[in-house]
Amino acid sequence: MRALAFLLLAVATACAAPPQVDRAAVTPVRLDFPAPQGFAGASPGPATRSNAEMARDFLDLAFEMENGRSLPILTRFEGPITVRVSGPINPISRRDLDRLLARLRNEAGIDIRLTTAQSANIVVQAVPTDALQRLAPNAACFVVPRVQTWAQLRAARGTPTLDWATLDRRDRVAMFIPFDVTPQETRDCLHEELAQALGPINDLYRLPDSVFNDDNIQTILTGFDMLMLRVYYAPELQNGMTRAAVAERLPAILRRLNPAGEGRPAQIVPRTTPLWKAEIERALSDGRPNRVRRVAAQRAIAIAEDQGWTDIRLAFAHYAYGRLQIENDPSRALQAFNTASRIYNAIPDTRIHRAFIAMQLAAYTLISGDADATIAITQAAIPQARRHENAALLSLLMMFQAEALDLKGQTDAGMALRLDSLGYALYGFGSREEVVARLNEIASLPPLAANIQSRVTR
Repeated sequence: MRALAFLLLAVATACAAPPQVDRAAVTPVRLDFPAPQGFAGASPGPATRSNAEMARDFLDLAFEMENGRSLPILTRFEGPITVRVSGPINPISRRDLDRLLARLRNEAGIDIRLTTAQSANIVVQAVPTDALQRLAPNAACFVVPRVQTWAQLRAARGTPTLDWATLDRRDRVAMFIPFDVTPQETRDCLHEELAQALGPINDLYRLPDSVFNDDNIQTILTGFDMLMLRVYYAPELQNGMTRAAVAERLPAILRRLNPAGEGRPAQIVPRTTPLWKAEIERALSDGRPNRVRRVAAQRAIAIAEDQGWTDIRLAFAHYAYGRLQIENDPSRALQAFNTASRIYNAIPDTRIHRAFIAMQLAAYTLISGDADATIAITQAAIPQARRHENAALLSLLMMFQAEALDLKGQTDAGMALRLDSLGYALYGFGSREEVVARLNEIASLPPLAANIQSRVTR
């Protein structure tokens, strides 16, 4: 191991007054960090909504762009699809790519494989984050048609070469992803950008069960996403088909590919207004002052309420507002998280959304010294974080539960859970320093009256 962390367990004597920790008596426990712990690359579950809903979703994904422009025809690759990697991708990300390609073959029925040939259909180009940010400040990664190198991309900027609307079929596509971020961030980019290279290039905030949603709640391809890609490459569809022509064939295709979706009640939600999208994206923009972002989140909530929305867009606006209020007004943040939780709880296909809320609520119960509530909250959320392969979220939930176990005097169980969280935390946060920082942040939350306090240092 290149580095070690020390976990300091300070055991205070039980007494009526808040305990004072005797730092001289604290015995450091040496922890060897494991290797980053990834996942097997399994599906988080099948598509569950009605085919009527998914037909509309497919059309909006396939024939619209994020900027609101319409695409005149359907475009896709023909025949076997090859993928080449260019640039310094580490072994963990290479393994994640292999698992993703296997899922695409098995779940979406797409004939797609790695190659070293220069003539590959899709090139995964790994570049530094700062280069990506200079070219596209608001994108962690992106995909473009007709080019396959960074130099070609720069030369084609501002020309029709990069315009998806000018394609009549897909032959060459490049994905530009960062190589100097956490394994989870690279994995997430591989999933979303490869899916867009193959199929839809749009994102829809109304989708609860898809990576084609800029809320970034779903981070790996879902059963819905795989179904959309399977439909995209169905033999009934061809390059050059119009939206109307595709719409005519969709019911039969979905009936064949997803018989479980037939007869289910359809809950068609209203389209997202450009004003709501602008406000929520302003709220999510890291480059703006928090005060401006909070106001934008409030406006997004107001717009959603004025529109009569009761779906995930209203819940997400409250969640975003809560996160922005944590340091400014914790009580308002808690109200926002509770509101988001109530909305998500009434909507199917939002288990992973609820797990994100659970992480926030666990901080409040831990601060209040309610160990049982913290354990109950995290116990319900941990399986969902694992099922959706979100290592960062999973490790944080485990850390919260470990602190709660310490509060109950179950220090051995707490230590075991911390140890189990470390591999996932390395995959999710990238470095031992970042993992130690998260452990310290969570360890600082329990009240002074706690019987056990823990701190981590390198």
